[in-house]
Amino acid sequence: MARTTDRAQRGGHSGVSIEDVAAAAGVSTATVSRAVRGLPRVSPATRAKILEVAGALGYVASSSASGLATGRTKTIGVLAPFVSRWFFSKAIEGADRELHARQYNLSLFNLGGHGSHRERLFSKTMVYKQIDALLVLCMALSHDELDHLQKIDIPLVVVGGHVEECAYIGIDDYAAASTAVKHLIDLGHRDIALLHGDDETDLNFDVPRVRILAFQDVMAAAGLEVRPEWDEWGDFTLRSGQEAFRRLWGQPGPKPTAIFCASDEMAMGVIFEAQRVGVRVPEDLSVIGIDDHDFSDAMGLTTVGQRPDEQAELGTKMLLDELLGITGSVQSAVAPHQLIVRRTTAPPRS
Repeated sequence: MARTTDRAQRGGHSGVSIEDVAAAAGVSTATVSRAVRGLPRVSPATRAKILEVAGALGYVASSSASGLATGRTKTIGVLAPFVSRWFFSKAIEGADRELHARQYNLSLFNLGGHGSHRERLFSKTMVYKQIDALLVLCMALSHDELDHLQKIDIPLVVVGGHVEECAYIGIDDYAAASTAVKHLIDLGHRDIALLHGDDETDLNFDVPRVRILAFQDVMAAAGLEVRPEWDEWGDFTLRSGQEAFRRLWGQPGPKPTAIFCASDEMAMGVIFEAQRVGVRVPEDLSVIGIDDHDFSDAMGLTTVGQRPDEQAELGTKMLLDELLGITGSVQSAVAPHQLIVRRTTAPPRS
């Protein structure tokens, strides 16, 4: 008698699991998943055998019995740690643009910023939702999570940075941060502070670390001191930029003439708080960020720009092409970045 599992319940049937179908057909669970979803890399003979076995056992891979014929839900999942922050909202916009053009739906999985529902989301929701592919925004995946996704064998792309074991699309964060710091040095700044990301939401992502390393390396190459008292952290939000500036300016001793911020939102927070206490930007303090946020132009913020909507759009196109059977469509790609000089950086006062 077939055993009942959580996986068996996802299609509304009971008593038959994907493991039961795999055992009866003499194939792996990943092959069953690909066959019933209509994904590529399954031979016609194997697919026919699996569908016959699944039908005989009463296994249905989607909420409707007709789904067994194609296995496709025409839905791509987008996993985001936040939806309110600029990068993520722009990336979702880009993904949705490509999906709409290809007549696919978007299913958003929001971790809510703190990963509190992360285990539940990976163990149940994603499988039950029957997505055809997954776009992950700016977060790493644990080995357990990768194993889980590999069991259902869906195409996967990470957008926004490097992740081991996954195809990823994003700017070269080391090069982008280096460009920002070199701009300040080329203007003549020698006393430069760092406001880096230190996200405590257990996302385990390497973008903050890479941007810190770039700052340190560029400063060392220029023979400039990295002062630990000028090393500040934030969580990529405007408020954290304000708080970081208050901590930095509240210290005794000399002040920096410039600050490299690892995101535009933190840079905006620095500018707002500096103006509040009478520190002029850029006369007293030059400020540069990374992103080219929608508000950066209006604020005159010098930044290293990127296009998260285009990154996500490209990643989504890769996923959909892979689903069409174009083998090798999903692959890593480096997105462009560009120094955009505006009003918040200038040579230091002599």
